[in-house]
Amino acid sequence: MNFLSHYYFERYSPHSERIFGALLPDLLKNVDKGYNFHPQRFEEQLLAHPKTAWVSEGWYRHVAVDKLFHASGFFLNHTHLLRRRLDPIVAHLPVRASFLAHISLELLLDHLLIDHTLVNPHRLYEHLACIQKSTMEKYLRTIGVSDVERFYTFYDRFVSSRYILDYADIHNLSHALFNICRRVWTFENTVEDCERLTECLQSYKEQSLLHYMDIFQEIQDKII
Repeated sequence: MNFLSHYYFERYSPHSERIFGALLPDLLKNVDKGYNFHPQRFEEQLLAHPKTAWVSEGWYRHVAVDKLFHASGFFLNHTHLLRRRLDPIVAHLPVRASFLAHISLELLLDHLLIDHTLVNPHRLYEHLACIQKSTMEKYLRTIGVSDVERFYTFYDRFVSSRYILDYADIHNLSHALFNICRRVWTFENTVEDCERLTECLQSYKEQSLLHYMDIFQEIQDKII
């Protein structure tokens, strides 16, 4: 799941550190896709302090949510159906349609949460903006992040740009999706490519995602 969908499960938490932790695995992957950390190996240090313990709690919830999501019939069914619709749109590009279907579904869920006012993205950014750098540094160094300054640079830009707010308009999803794909493949898309992708996402949202909240309820019922 993407940032807002993870926030959905933490939206009532009073602890900004837990919300930060629920986004942290994906934030780190955005900094360096090769990053792979295991906070559970450092529980003695991290759980000894309330703020780093809350970060770990959010991290563990992130992992649990993603595991349930990716194993769900909802995910398997919709990525299969979306891939079939996306195949002709990216046939002339190096983009793998199955990859695009995966991230398209996740961004559509974020869009729907904003569209139906089920989460407040402004509140999410308020939480992220108040995380103390000392808490971040302690947590990141403990789990093995060597270049903390690099993370700070990304994180400050992530919070200040507030680009997730753009997901309110489905027309912005195509640009975001192609930008994500360019992290994996080298290509240039056209305005027509974006228009075709937007039309596909819009029709899929209207025709196939009327009961999208089922997956959130399913995960909520199963998550510890």
